[in-house]
Amino acid sequence: MNAPVYLDYAATTPVDPLVAEAMAACLTTEGTFANPASRSHIYGWQAEEKVEAARAQVATLLAADPREVVWTSGATESNNLAIKGVFEAQDFSGHLITCVSEHKAVIDPAKWLEAKGVAVTWLKPDSAGCVSLAQVQAARRPDTRLVSLMHVNNETGAINPVSEIGAWCRAENILMHVDAAQSTGKLDVSVGGLSADLLSMSAHKFYGPKGVGALYVRRAIAHQLKAQIHGGGHERGLRSGTLATHQLVGIGVAAQLCHAQRVDEMARIGNLRNQLWDGIADLPDVRRNGAPASVSPTHLNVCFGGLDGEALLLSLRDIAISSGSACTSASMEPSYVLKAMGMSDADAHSSVRMSLGRFTTQADVARAIAHIRTIVGQLQAA
Repeated sequence: MNAPVYLDYAATTPVDPLVAEAMAACLTTEGTFANPASRSHIYGWQAEEKVEAARAQVATLLAADPREVVWTSGATESNNLAIKGVFEAQDFSGHLITCVSEHKAVIDPAKWLEAKGVAVTWLKPDSAGCVSLAQVQAARRPDTRLVSLMHVNNETGAINPVSEIGAWCRAENILMHVDAAQSTGKLDVSVGGLSADLLSMSAHKFYGPKGVGALYVRRAIAHQLKAQIHGGGHERGLRSGTLATHQLVGIGVAAQLCHAQRVDEMARIGNLRNQLWDGIADLPDVRRNGAPASVSPTHLNVCFGGLDGEALLLSLRDIAISSGSACTSASMEPSYVLKAMGMSDADAHSSVRMSLGRFTTQADVARAIAHIRTIVGQLQAA
């Protein structure tokens, strides 16, 4: 039996072989294994050199200064540091603007801040899953300190106009945080173009290892951020903890590969995604969620009207897909993202996310189309 076709790249990507090779060289006594914070011997110096080379690789992907890259365990920690850090530095005063369709790694810190007394405005996305500049402008208050919005939605692939919103925030002296977990390595994430003050990423979303990420912190605003993890003053005082050299080498090489091939790779993946949709679009009561013109080339979110989502996922054994975020996949509740876009519980339950990536082939797409058509036909006839 063939392994299922993997169409869940939005949740996690395979580690690129070049990334794995570079990481392996940092795990044994023959490699660069030491603590990069050990300044008293050559082994520590060698590890520090690799860590800083990786920092420069990530900074290049962001068109940023390497000194603006703060290592974290992933976008969840980066989001917490960005959002909590801004308001804790102000004794939990001020106003935050975010959206109800954000990832839980933004929603939960925002709710935590609300419990601490921070005022939070929860915007709602439109039917395409996007938030507009006009909504942010209407929500602005004299004490607004931070706007936190995702670049690309993890379930639908909807692309928010963060560049436009960021430029307005910069002009209004409001901090802009971008959760770029789904866009790093896929869209242009140059922090100058996005006018981002803070930007979160996870390596496992762009062919790097799990458990490592970064937060971009614009140098001019670093003093407005309070550390959330203490114990040694690492990362210029913003995030303490011994750095995992092999993980950081991994995110660095992953960033370098994405920087070199992003444009061509996304064109190829976008074409495969379109082929996948074209192959199932004529099925009865099947429709695409969101607006095709404002969606990431890697994402396809589809409603199979009238079918039970759980039964559909269990029946589609030849492909690996998801009904929503990997962080909420254990829940049988309908997607809160799709419901925020105005979809009914029934349609949200009948929707699945398919996402393609670097290692998806035309043969994979053809096999997925054939399997979906067979299973959906059987379920509709039952």
